[in-house]
Amino acid sequence: MSTVPTAPDAPSPAEPAPPAGSAASTASAPGPYPATDRTVPTRSADRASYDRDVVHAILDAGYLCHLGFVRDGAPVVLPTLYARHGERLYVHGSTGSRPLRGARGAEGLAVCLTVTHVDGLVLAKSAFHHSINYRSVVVHGTAHQVTDPQERALALDAIVDQAVPGRAADSRPANSKELAATAVIRLDLHEVSAKIRTGGPNDEPEDLDLPHWAGVVPVAPAYAAPVPAAHQAPAAPLPRYLAPAGPRGTARTEGAAC
Repeated sequence: MSTVPTAPDAPSPAEPAPPAGSAASTASAPGPYPATDRTVPTRSADRASYDRDVVHAILDAGYLCHLGFVRDGAPVVLPTLYARHGERLYVHGSTGSRPLRGARGAEGLAVCLTVTHVDGLVLAKSAFHHSINYRSVVVHGTAHQVTDPQERALALDAIVDQAVPGRAADSRPANSKELAATAVIRLDLHEVSAKIRTGGPNDEPEDLDLPHWAGVVPVAPAYAAPVPAAHQAPAAPLPRYLAPAGPRGTARTEGAAC
């Protein structure tokens, strides 16, 4: 098999500083997130965690979130891209998007944002005890539209790099027309919880001798070999961050179930 030439890492530009006094401009607050009525699960509360490192690790492992809010008295949930920067989340959207418009005012927009990773299908002897292994984060709060140009540039780069680490420095920055069509909202991490399930099935003692197979089917994301665009020059090297050992490379999850 022929190998694709790999380009050297793109230089990282100096990261613009967020506005003074913002959550992103200060170091992570010590200690766990406080538990509230909205962040304490009503079921399997022992699986909840308020540890900042645990929450951050789950958020950093993904790039797709679901953003919930109320529109005209009815609940709406939208999938979109996000990035974490310190104790703040940035969420990507269009300037014509309803939630982005709702976040413009000083009062902001009440939202609930979730991120979930499925790690395994848990098959039990009984249908009732089937489950999944997962890592999830739920964030409650008020979202505000980002209007400061420096913070907006930081947020857009962070969102690109959250999906493909290293890509922001290796692509053309948005021009004025593109920026006019793009909006970003921010959501500070104050009311936050993680919930995690690991391990095998919790079968009833009387079911252990049943003939049905029980166990876990591992699930993990897998990235196939990059497919160049039709207009891509054939001799152009593959960026190092897309190489097999890179953050989105095929070797990262080789042999993993998906």
